Amino acid sequence: MKSMQIFRRRALQALAVLGFSAAMLPLAQTSIAAPAEATAAASEWPTKPLRFVVPYPPGGPLDVMARMLAEQVREPLGQPVIVENRPGAGGNIGVAYVGNAEPDGYTLVMGAVATFAINPWLFKSLPYNPLTDFTPITLVASVPNVLVVNPEFARQNNIATVQDLIDYAKRNPDKLNYGSGGNGSAGHLAGELLNARAEIVSTHIPYPGAAPAQTALLGGQTQLMFDNLASAAPQIAAGKLMALAVTTQERAASLPDVPTMAETIQDFDLGTWFGIFAPAGTPADVVNRLHKVYSDALRASETRERLAAMGSEAEPNTPEEFAAMVKEELGKYREIVAISGAQL
Repeated sequence: MKSMQIFRRRALQALAVLGFSAAMLPLAQTSIAAPAEATAAASEWPTKPLRFVVPYPPGGPLDVMARMLAEQVREPLGQPVIVENRPGAGGNIGVAYVGNAEPDGYTLVMGAVATFAINPWLFKSLPYNPLTDFTPITLVASVPNVLVVNPEFARQNNIATVQDLIDYAKRNPDKLNYGSGGNGSAGHLAGELLNARAEIVSTHIPYPGAAPAQTALLGGQTQLMFDNLASAAPQIAAGKLMALAVTTQERAASLPDVPTMAETIQDFDLGTWFGIFAPAGTPADVVNRLHKVYSDALRASETRERLAAMGSEAEPNTPEEFAAMVKEELGKYREIVAISGAQL
């Protein structure tokens, strides 16, 4: 069958991609960079505004969360935090910029599962090492991805479930287009995993960020999208998008009636997380100060309520716990990328 041939070809391509892992494979054994020893100068930190880089365009969930947190930490730090968008190359440009920045605590990045766990297996080379070029500060939030479809498309084709969508794709090969926030994004990977696991064909349309991808779906230029629940929730609530399933093993608390992908496709487990990183070598007491102010902000009831409204749950942890999580996620997504056949 054509679909099985496509699946096999993608699997072989994925194995070729992982040939590049000869360079990246040591990541599985590499220790994440530890903060440098504290210095006398660090005790006076901060004495100027901080720069918080978002490696995606404005309007997406990382951007929204970064700006919300920038407001929250301004007072305890005694300095403004300026959010700066540096999109491009699936988030790699902005992340690399921070990885090469002076490790003085004044430049941070809002990293994500895509930039720190997926991209190393999708790109033949990266301008940064996710484990050795950064010092993790804290996890910000974990958010389910959600499979959403254009409601008009769904009504016209009697699609109300994931199985309905799969059946439509098999009856209409090559007619489905799915958008994502760019090559190598979590949405891209989820779409390719759906293609492989369901043995269907849908065409990936990359956009320069989650916001324009969602706009295209709302306008009917694409038919489906694996969106971050934080950004999709308002459109779902307004009836402008239809949610078919969440991509995590458990149903989302904010969408209890929406099934999981795993209820239709076995072992379909893809979530999204965001976290704050500083360049490797940032002084230990600066790291500790950053961790405290951002963790306090995330635990504040106002922040938790605003995140919950976006379908997110604040999950601050220690730098050591976050480092261990990143390492574990990197190993997990190496296998998922191979299964999906996605490559760049």
